[in-house]
Amino acid sequence: MHKKRLFILLFCFVSSAGTLFAQTGSDSLNLTDSAGILISSINIVGNRHTKTFILLREIHFKAGDRIKKGELAANFIRARNQVYNTNLFTEVTVDSVVQPDMSLAVNFTVREKWYVFPTPQFQLADRSFNEWIKTYNADLRRVVYGVKFVHYNFSGRRDQLRFFLLNGYARNISASYSNPYSNRALTEGYGVSAGFTQNREIGYRTSYKNRLQLYRAEGFVRNSFGMSAAYTRRKGFFKSSSFSTGLTYINIDEKIISPAFNPGYFNDNKKYQLFPDFGFGINYVNTDNNNYPQKGLIYGAGISKRGLGFTGGINNTTLAASFSKFITHKKNWFSNVRASGLLKVPFNQAYINLAGVGLRGLEYYVISGVANTTLKYTLSKKLVAFNLPIPFKIKTIPFIPFRIYAKTYSDLGFTYATDQSKTMLNNRLLYTGGFGLDIVTLYDIVLKLEYSFNQLGEKGLFLHGNGGF
Repeated sequence: MHKKRLFILLFCFVSSAGTLFAQTGSDSLNLTDSAGILISSINIVGNRHTKTFILLREIHFKAGDRIKKGELAANFIRARNQVYNTNLFTEVTVDSVVQPDMSLAVNFTVREKWYVFPTPQFQLADRSFNEWIKTYNADLRRVVYGVKFVHYNFSGRRDQLRFFLLNGYARNISASYSNPYSNRALTEGYGVSAGFTQNREIGYRTSYKNRLQLYRAEGFVRNSFGMSAAYTRRKGFFKSSSFSTGLTYINIDEKIISPAFNPGYFNDNKKYQLFPDFGFGINYVNTDNNNYPQKGLIYGAGISKRGLGFTGGINNTTLAASFSKFITHKKNWFSNVRASGLLKVPFNQAYINLAGVGLRGLEYYVISGVANTTLKYTLSKKLVAFNLPIPFKIKTIPFIPFRIYAKTYSDLGFTYATDQSKTMLNNRLLYTGGFGLDIVTLYDIVLKLEYSFNQLGEKGLFLHGNGGF
């Protein structure tokens, strides 16, 4: 009897740093498949600031549930991923302990991120780092500087508070607050924001060669103020819906809407516009890591309405949809396919309403119209993963992780434009390709080094970044 109990205890805890979960030796538990294994309790350790009920909301099984012995591992992995995808933790591990009655106590251990970031800002007025270097020779006068304060978990309910105070080539004073779990059932949320911006230059038209033409003058040529509110609903774990509304006021230099520049900028002869925006969207997100997914599915669709009318001026209705599939192959190979589409009606749109298409390898070009579609494929291979120790002690950051992937990719895209905005890259199939490296580090920040080429015979090295909170 002693040997049998020892065998059960040894099998009940198997952990792995890669998957960050532990599995009970359920084959040794004296329970039938039909009865399942009883989850007697769920315990969470390490959440000093985050409310425990926020994490329990993301775990799809509860104390008192029974799970079939062959499904324990998959359920632990899924629960671990759902807690990690709150974006509140750098580490999440799951283990279980067999109780005297042969039930399981499931334990989640989390390491919280550093949530408060009062950080200095150094931003570029240009669309990309490459454009700043190549087109403007890294001109420091085109820099936007200031301070950003963000609390990513303000009250411990995954709510975010943001303040921006920026100056330089552009100005931005803005604030926002969002709370995804505002009701008792933790199924509804809201967000509010307001901001004032000023710009010393704006793009007023796209040239035939798909270059953005910029208007500059003494002082600020564009002043705008906006406010918005949003309501979100998420009953389950993967599906959500949202409704948003906003009000925007824009005032520009009068020369911009003159015949010498672009009378179609607003589709109106007034230099200022006051208009509302309304939007509704649905989303499905089920991946292993929302910041850098390697397995899972994301899709969504939405409709938005700008203005109170249906034709003329800045009035438009937009339909949009996207789909992404992420696949894990053997031996650390991964692939993903992403497709998207967008349509704006009526086709006679104000310039500020035109939607652009983004393809890797065409970063220097502005390709916008009233409809577009893209298809992107990426194949990657994980080369190495390691942790870099920190020489001084920080509880929230004991080390800096690095994962490096080699990748190759190919993009297809098409943008439809009416006669008044037709350019050399509109109304034709576009294709690009390339290869590069993805470096994933602390807080899932991703640094992308991409050597891309396009159908115009151009090629070059591009630097991109994303991720974090």
